[in-house]
Amino acid sequence: MLTSAALRPSPITPTVDFDGKGVQHGHLRLPYSRDDSAWGSVMIPICVIANCEGPTALLTGANHGDEYEGPAALFELAQTLDPAAINGRVIIVPALNYPAFRAGTRTSPIDRGNLNRSFPGRSDGTVTEKIADYVTRHLIPLADIVLDFHSGGRTLDFLPYAAAHELPDKDQEARCFDAVAAFAAPFSMKMLEIDAVGMLDTTVEEMGKVFVTTELGGAGTATARSIEIARKGSLNLLRHAGILSGEPNAVPTRWLDMPSSDCFTFAQDEGLIAFAADLGDPVRTGEVIARVYSVGKTGIAPIEYRAAMDGVLAARHVPGLIKAGDCLSVIATITEET
Repeated sequence: MLTSAALRPSPITPTVDFDGKGVQHGHLRLPYSRDDSAWGSVMIPICVIANCEGPTALLTGANHGDEYEGPAALFELAQTLDPAAINGRVIIVPALNYPAFRAGTRTSPIDRGNLNRSFPGRSDGTVTEKIADYVTRHLIPLADIVLDFHSGGRTLDFLPYAAAHELPDKDQEARCFDAVAAFAAPFSMKMLEIDAVGMLDTTVEEMGKVFVTTELGGAGTATARSIEIARKGSLNLLRHAGILSGEPNAVPTRWLDMPSSDCFTFAQDEGLIAFAADLGDPVRTGEVIARVYSVGKTGIAPIEYRAAMDGVLAARHVPGLIKAGDCLSVIATITEET
């Protein structure tokens, strides 16, 4: 439930008209007074493309600032989508946590805020909380379908998948998984979150909207392949929603599941990590996933980390050094291929 503080008017001012037609490129301007700019602002890029009556899609990237596949695809879509081909409206925010995106960090350099743990936000809170509040109260209510791009950032690398969550409302859940199938990533995931509090995902789902997220690689960069998956998936989702004409460009996808907490392995030691399996490789219960070597002295046997379940390696830690508490790996099960 939103607090009375959160219900105060947002300090963010859009420079676009959400009811306007055609293509608009502008900003969400958030006042931010600081040492180098007394009356300064955070200027979050936004694009609105609208034509005739129809549904609205909200497409967002860089909810975490070190995840680049979504922004690369969305900056391109903002340039190339033809408004004459749109039946409805597309709202594109390529770099939602703009301060973090500019810094290349997961969290904001202004307040260390993790945007995807700050929803529904506060209108009188930190910079990150103000962004979350504006998205919650002013963008999500406009949307029928929300696509929020993620990848592993600088500390994880994933198999490229689109995902939705199991939900109490099974009709809404089915609509979300239908949208995941339409996105047509190489892999599709029934997602289990280790911490869903404060996420954009939860906020959108609680409003009854269709929500799709992704993990499209990571390792602190974006590849030509991962950007193309993001671009094609966005277009497929717009076709699925009826905003673009035609059918989604269906390609085979392998459905993955995260059935329990056994999917996750967390490091209990720090050191040099040496994986015994690569992304997509099958693993069996009890098999070594990785070894962590002490780096202070030679001759010390590595600590072995073993799979707690059968499946495939769906995510792995990057780069080569790991700390205690870091997520070392994620295992998923293959449930079907379509």
